[in-house]
Amino acid sequence: MIEHSLQAIARALDNREISSVELTQHYLDRIARHNPRLNAYLSVDAASSLAQASAADAQLAKGEGGPLTGIPIAHKDIFCAKGWLTTCGSRMLSNFVSPYDAAVISRFKAAGAVMLGKTNMDEFAMGSSNETSFYGPVNNPWDTSRVPGGSSGGSAAAVAARLTPAATGTDTGGSIRQPAALCNLTGLKPTYGVVSRYGMIAFASSLDQAGPLGRSAADCATLLNVMAGFDERDSTSLDRTPEDYSRELAVTTNAKPLAGLRIGLPEQFFGEGCSPEVMQLVESAITEYRKLGAETVTISLPSMTLSVAAYYVIAPAEASSNLARFDGVRYGYRAPEYQDLNELYCRSRAQGFGAEVKRRILIGTYVLSHGYYDAYYLQAQRIRRLIANDFTSAFQQCDVIVGPTSPSTAFKLGEKASDPVQMYLSDIYTIAVNLAGLPGISIPCGFAGGLPAGLQLIGDYFTEARLLNVAHRYQQANPWHLQRPTGFDD
Repeated sequence: MIEHSLQAIARALDNREISSVELTQHYLDRIARHNPRLNAYLSVDAASSLAQASAADAQLAKGEGGPLTGIPIAHKDIFCAKGWLTTCGSRMLSNFVSPYDAAVISRFKAAGAVMLGKTNMDEFAMGSSNETSFYGPVNNPWDTSRVPGGSSGGSAAAVAARLTPAATGTDTGGSIRQPAALCNLTGLKPTYGVVSRYGMIAFASSLDQAGPLGRSAADCATLLNVMAGFDERDSTSLDRTPEDYSRELAVTTNAKPLAGLRIGLPEQFFGEGCSPEVMQLVESAITEYRKLGAETVTISLPSMTLSVAAYYVIAPAEASSNLARFDGVRYGYRAPEYQDLNELYCRSRAQGFGAEVKRRILIGTYVLSHGYYDAYYLQAQRIRRLIANDFTSAFQQCDVIVGPTSPSTAFKLGEKASDPVQMYLSDIYTIAVNLAGLPGISIPCGFAGGLPAGLQLIGDYFTEARLLNVAHRYQQANPWHLQRPTGFDD
């Protein structure tokens, strides 16, 4: 069952070939056996999960099940879930039990999905390797001495090792797509505003976006159908007519199902900066797309070279504002000893936040301070507009933009921990998508040295269905996504 797609699992549940309780217990058993090697899960509540599974079985017995009824799903520990510890990978929230559900959690509950557990993550989603978590790093199932990518590395590792059929993640600068690439998964970052951010603990509010991590584009389409939708509690949520994101995935016998599709190849994606092994796999994938009927055109995104610099001004600035609420007074970690209110603030934040979070708060506070706001923050916002304009111009020449997701395969744990700049450059191909608010997806495209690599597809606003179709057609012809790491069979 662990190799079945979400659609196949749903059929098995509908046909009563397996019950949700049996399926959930199977995954709980796998988590108990394998999570100590991976550290992918932070919280598991077997009694709660099995109670939800029992309720799902009752619903299925009445013939009232939907596409996800009874299917266990893991959630990144950035989503508030009522009655569950919600830590955001930080000591600051190590004792926080949420009194309410995030919008994403509520939508999965309404769809009948079973909450399997909360997954590990970089602290407050700040990181590219899942090494900044207060609860320790996550190990990549393909090689446990390497990182799974971040910040949604716990979700990615759990899906890759088949400790859950699928999972949720969040993407602020590539934090769904990059771990998907490093763990041989499909990960989708939707258009900004398509999925509600209500109850998703904020890092950088104008960049954060929730999305699905699954084994295939078809699975991600099923998940996005549940996740997407207007939410009046989120001022950035978009009030759009609901759509079926799997509508273009129907089986086709057309030998060239992507005939007429124009794929843009940005000059900036195919220069220096990417490892030769990964670039070779990307170019092979582009050749496969040509066989499927697509044509390629060379495009330019001239402002993309400034995306990392702009991002690491804007994101820390928003983080310094969002994280100001964690003061040791209302909830979260409080220093055990202090003399006055000011010392309570200082000690609680100094002890509650990790090094990377402190670094970004300091940078953000600096760029927002008097005398530097115009020079840094406003300038970064102007660059952000230029980046968005570049994409707008590019999509007049092409339908989808293709390139690497990550410049390398998974690197060793600790390899870049002492060099923040090198760590930040891990997201060099993904950050611009967040700055522009566009949808992007990473899909497996092969292996280099036994480690998976990812191909990134970027679409215009609200073209998730097209992106999923383009990814799906590749996966029908090139089943890299079906390969899984060894050592997690029992």
